[in-house]
Amino acid sequence: MRAAASFKRWLFRLYGPEPAPIVLTQRRIFVLPTRAGLAFAATLGFMLIGAINYNLSLGYALVFLLTGLGLVTLLHTFRNLVQLEISPGRADPVFAGETALFTVLINNRRSSDRCAVHLHFSDAPAVIADLAADSTSPIGIPSPAARRGWLRPGRITLESRYPLVLVRAWSYAEPDIRCLVYPAPESSAPPLPLAACGAAGGAPGGSGLEDFSGLRSHTPSDSPKHIAWKAVAREQPLLTKQFTGTNQAEAWLDWGALPPGLDVEARLSRLTRWVLDAKSAGISYGLRLPGLEIPLGTGERHHETCLKALALHGGKES
Repeated sequence: MRAAASFKRWLFRLYGPEPAPIVLTQRRIFVLPTRAGLAFAATLGFMLIGAINYNLSLGYALVFLLTGLGLVTLLHTFRNLVQLEISPGRADPVFAGETALFTVLINNRRSSDRCAVHLHFSDAPAVIADLAADSTSPIGIPSPAARRGWLRPGRITLESRYPLVLVRAWSYAEPDIRCLVYPAPESSAPPLPLAACGAAGGAPGGSGLEDFSGLRSHTPSDSPKHIAWKAVAREQPLLTKQFTGTNQAEAWLDWGALPPGLDVEARLSRLTRWVLDAKSAGISYGLRLPGLEIPLGTGERHHETCLKALALHGGKES
């Protein structure tokens, strides 16, 4: 069994992620007839037998002509893949249960187009792409994201049956690409655990959203809508507007405050829902996980930091 696995790994080059660009050389491409190709070959065999039995010169000519057509088709199918270059692109984060879209860059250096190239991962439907001559095409290949953490989709199968579907040429490539999968948000989570701040909440010096009180230095976690854009237009440093009021709220999303009956994934699912709700409400929120605390903040970067911490909790990596 170990020898068979080693032979398969050597034959199909299953060595894990490869450095970019990955070039599909002649030795990496495999060619076999399709069912239509086998039927075509069988038909040619019967035609040849008939031509021999009845000594038909035109029968010989037709058989040899169609045989030549089949050989030319084999060459064109092989050339549709050879010397393609594959490089990894980006993959935007998704939530568990969704479909991740991995972008790969296919470089066709040849002066002719490549038609109907199929690309797919082992557990996903194929994407059909036409590659223009002397150009690089970004192709998005889907893959199901079942669990949180880093998703590595594995090798890509590239195949072609162009132009007559008589033969199938295919090759494997495994670019170094991954996608971050966030926990699936709970569908019916309780309301956010809000805490008032400011004058009414008894937190001196708290900030609200009612009255403008001045400017302060900008921090990456500040919301873009609070940036003093007029000051930026006057070529001043980035400043953030401060407000005073009585109705600003904040939320601490605390792992330890969740009901003890929830398991790890249920806790992460609820915290993910609260992160999304807090961002949607535009309030300041922080996240507490075992061994990690993310301070109160707002903005897209803060949002992504919290979701990434939830996705990778416990060293989760696919």
